[in-house]
Amino acid sequence: MTAATPPPDGAGGPLAGVTVVDLTSTFMGPFSTMVLAQFGARVIKVEPPSGDIVRGVGDRDGDGLGPVFLNANVGKESVVLDLRDPQDYRRLLLLVEEADVVAHNRPPGSDERLGIDHATLSRVNPGVIVCSMHGYGSDGPYGPQTAYDDVIQAVSGLAATQTGRGDPQFVRSPVSDKVTGLLATSAICAALVERARSGRGQAVEVPMFETMVQFLLVEQQGGYVFDPPRGEAGYPRTASPFRRPYRTRDGLVGVLPYTDAHWRALFEALDAPERAADPRFASISGRSRHIDELYEWLDGRLATLTTDEALDVCRRAQVPIAPVNEVADLFDDPHLDAVDFFPRREHPRLGTVRQARSPVRFSRSGSAPATHAPELDSHGPGVRADLDRRAREADRPR
Repeated sequence: MTAATPPPDGAGGPLAGVTVVDLTSTFMGPFSTMVLAQFGARVIKVEPPSGDIVRGVGDRDGDGLGPVFLNANVGKESVVLDLRDPQDYRRLLLLVEEADVVAHNRPPGSDERLGIDHATLSRVNPGVIVCSMHGYGSDGPYGPQTAYDDVIQAVSGLAATQTGRGDPQFVRSPVSDKVTGLLATSAICAALVERARSGRGQAVEVPMFETMVQFLLVEQQGGYVFDPPRGEAGYPRTASPFRRPYRTRDGLVGVLPYTDAHWRALFEALDAPERAADPRFASISGRSRHIDELYEWLDGRLATLTTDEALDVCRRAQVPIAPVNEVADLFDDPHLDAVDFFPRREHPRLGTVRQARSPVRFSRSGSAPATHAPELDSHGPGVRADLDRRAREADRPR
């Protein structure tokens, strides 16, 4: 096994030459490997005969190409292998022999039963990096438990922070899946860098629970960062019931004055200069202690303005502000249109599709060519034929 050959400048993205065997399904793993594909890796999505379950989410035509699958699997190849079938499992090992990375989101223990754990796969390829994404760290008491996004939002404390002092609520996006997937992408890239120095692969474990606890506690740990605690957990600003999109006379805006300069300029712009000298609001520590009163005042002042007036006032004061978009509004957003964030492409089965490109741009190494998410087993016949040829050559007497 040798490290991937770097591509010439401007060719195919920084991970061109890296091969990923993608055994993931649903949201977390496919999102992670999709980013790797956008960065230029060849991602071979190995699916069971029934396909990734997410193929059916929102699939109105029964072709296994629902919107979530289309978005989370762009740039990949699809190969059907039944890993419980000895012949297909041998084909998988042949794929792994020439791969740089194997990614899966099987619970601890089931990867060993399927023979996709690092200890097993490293016997056929000592340089392979095996990244496992699952609910909980394998060495803890929760390790064997299966988990999905809502469960992790609940147990990590994320749901309890969403309404400040009200009842817990889930974020209405599978954020635990996607944050963990992004951390897995980072971990895989880090392991590839380390392998370039050592020449050796390794196992990489990325658990959702621990990931989301770290993610949450950056700002929510509060006094519990000290032992014993020196105050309550939480972040007062985000707990305020008045931290919300503010209603104007004709719409809604999101605004966040944060620094001393922001607040001084905003007080002046909203005809309340005396507040800048008030010790409750003159510093970030004072504002943190009186955040409800401050945000309630801002809520009332913005309600007297139209959206355009609020945007003008805040922008002249150099205070960050934006209108509140619905999801459908994003496709007409002038900034996203200017940066060509939703290119249109013709899909051979579905007609014109419009999907977000990678937000990351590399100045020298370029990006991977845009290709569609694959139909189930669309690359399987060619890949299996090549693997079977290699198997025959390996079995031929010498």
